[in-house]
Amino acid sequence: MLSIFKSIPTHMDYKGQKLAEQIFQGIILISAMIGFVYGLIIEQFGWTVYIVLGGFAVSCLLTLPPWPMYRQNPLSWQPLVPEPCGEMNQKPQESIKKKKHK
Repeated sequence: MLSIFKSIPTHMDYKGQKLAEQIFQGIILISAMIGFVYGLIIEQFGWTVYIVLGGFAVSCLLTLPPWPMYRQNPLSWQPLVPEPCGEMNQKPQESIKKKKHK
């Protein structure tokens, strides 16, 4: 059962994140303008809220999952450099003596 969840891609590249943010903001802005105008015409503020919430739901559906269009520019990582053996593996904080508080 867990292998099904591990096979689902969960990453997005930087250009994909930028595209998702632009789509999200555009849908929210357009739905807010449509909702405001429609609510103003029929004089019901509730419809403005419903339309904005509908735009929010659509934008979440389009931008939150990592769709393939958000994964078209993967980063090329540098190869792993092996660490030298010996005392260099120790962290700098471990070599500093801690002060005792009274």
